[in-house]
Amino acid sequence: MSNQDYITRTPSKKKKNSPYKKKPVEPTPKSPVKTKLIGGLVILLIAAFTYGLWFLKTSPVTKEPMQTQHPVPTQKEQSLPDLPQEKWTYVENLKTKKIEVGQYEVKQNGPYKMQCGSFKTRAQAESLKASMAFVGIESIIQSAQGKDSFWYKVVLGPYSRKRAAEQDKHKLRNNKINGCQIWLWR
Repeated sequence: MSNQDYITRTPSKKKKNSPYKKKPVEPTPKSPVKTKLIGGLVILLIAAFTYGLWFLKTSPVTKEPMQTQHPVPTQKEQSLPDLPQEKWTYVENLKTKKIEVGQYEVKQNGPYKMQCGSFKTRAQAESLKASMAFVGIESIIQSAQGKDSFWYKVVLGPYSRKRAAEQDKHKLRNNKINGCQIWLWR
């Protein structure tokens, strides 16, 4: 299929049914009788509803409360019947049942620490420590010897429970300080 050049081509002069020509829009005939009839019907319905509400408000039948006739119970109906005999024995079994209580030991894993960053320069570690101080958490910087150079770690802790470390971790995460890890203190 060959390419067609639409720009340099001369436009055709006699196209009657062009899809791009706008056709004149004919105004729709208005029906004033129909709109007046609908408007009058709406006004009539509103008036009937208002009259119904006024009639209910002023009617003497609706002013007095309704009287209901309740039969007065006799002496025989007032007393409660005897309790039925229970067919189940689990109530008596629970009264005599003995519960064995085991001895459980809670293991303390030890103090926890949270490391939030490890940097090659002390300035980067100080910057993270300062942003953590703005959150309200005090951290320390520890230096560690790597294979080739020193590393500066930003550490929080020690925490006696892991839950306390998790609370600080969530506080830091809410302030856009991510990447903190919780480990045992060694």
